[in-house]
Amino acid sequence: MNPPSRLPRSAPRILVRGVNWLGDAVMSTPALMRLRERFPEAQITLFTPEKLRELWLRHPAVNEVVSFVDGEGLISVSRRLKEGDFSLAVVLPNSPRSALEVWLAQIPQRVGLARPWRNWFLTELVRERPGAVAMRKRSIAEIHALTSDKPGRPRSNIQYPASAHHLHHYLHLVAALGANPEPLAPRLVVADDEVTAVRKKLDLEEASVGGRPLFALNPGAEYGPAKRWPVERFIEAARRIQQHTNCVWLVLGGRGDVALANQIDSALRAPPAAVRTLAGQTTLRELMALLKLCRGLLTNDTGPMHVAAALGTPVVVPFGSTSPELTGPGLPGDPGVQVLKSDAPCAPCFLRECPIDFRCMNGISVERVVEAMFRAAVG
Repeated sequence: MNPPSRLPRSAPRILVRGVNWLGDAVMSTPALMRLRERFPEAQITLFTPEKLRELWLRHPAVNEVVSFVDGEGLISVSRRLKEGDFSLAVVLPNSPRSALEVWLAQIPQRVGLARPWRNWFLTELVRERPGAVAMRKRSIAEIHALTSDKPGRPRSNIQYPASAHHLHHYLHLVAALGANPEPLAPRLVVADDEVTAVRKKLDLEEASVGGRPLFALNPGAEYGPAKRWPVERFIEAARRIQQHTNCVWLVLGGRGDVALANQIDSALRAPPAAVRTLAGQTTLRELMALLKLCRGLLTNDTGPMHVAAALGTPVVVPFGSTSPELTGPGLPGDPGVQVLKSDAPCAPCFLRECPIDFRCMNGISVERVVEAMFRAAVG
């Protein structure tokens, strides 16, 4: 797609309306880097939910981060954006509100994906990219048919092209501005001083003394239980990895994961294993520094999975109800990213809860996960 002729040729003041979820935000970083390549002298401001503001600190593609809080009204948002005197807005989300925000701010050029109920607010409509795939939830009837033992049962017909991964969605948007659409690995930045600070704040100096490596375990998943590998398998995999590496486990998660993290902590202490539970105790920036500090991360399909891979930390992820072809961490083929799937014919179903026997996750053994961690992080 050729760049729209009305876009400024000189270095503009660009507003990027960021996305609302952690994993999606990380997957948008290649597009931000390509946008920086296209406009190397531009002032690029990222407008993001407050909960994600720290993700973008020190990122080389962004000059300024401006945030909004949940519940902030359209008038308040548009007034603040208007004060930025932006010449161009790139709207990454597909929502009507995100387009309305930049229209009310009277930003002259407004670029976003064409969608009903919002096209009038944009000056440059970007059509859906070739190869785009929607995440379609399977019906319970379809799942029962796919898992039936009856002769002639249907076969799973989900196949994804190479361009299906969601990071291509954001690259496609900036390509409309003349940016290079070729994928880059998602990238985040954490400085050495931040790693040192979090090590001291959380008293991890003694934990890693004598060369004991730190590994992280992230057993939660906000989307729902269908994305969670069984907790008993997390515990057993952690025990085996600890036996071979003499590592210290850091159990991570949000406030909603504290009970689950404490369950894992108790189990790993009998028989004794070195473990620290930090769920609910870190800011996003501290979580990033911890992941940068660790030798590897064992996690479900959730936001920290993307963060770790974008920081260069090896990641092992059992996938069940969701698809790594669409939303997996990093770039395909990265040896530091190990995604594991079972042969369940109903996966991916994209449901929050399994309506049958959870075979997609139960089909991923502890042995496979341990071997994957050795490939990714131990060698």
